[in-house]
Amino acid sequence: MADDGAFERVVKRSLAVAGHRTSVSLEDVFWRELKDCAAQRGVSLAALVADIDAGRGAANLSSALRVFVVRRLKSAAQ
Repeated sequence: MADDGAFERVVKRSLAVAGHRTSVSLEDVFWRELKDCAAQRGVSLAALVADIDAGRGAANLSSALRVFVVRRLKSAAQ
């Protein structure tokens, strides 16, 4: 796979979370992993993000999403 920077490209998406629209900027690699997780769970991306948002505490949403992905990948690697 060529490293053309596509994974590092920041992508901004608008989602409905907890009844309101919000925009989230993440690197494409994180969006890809979140979409994969949502598909595996049989839920929409917005539903997965809302679930993560509900448990994030004081962390900002972008950080909570990145941490979720890292923890998921680490868990899968074990």
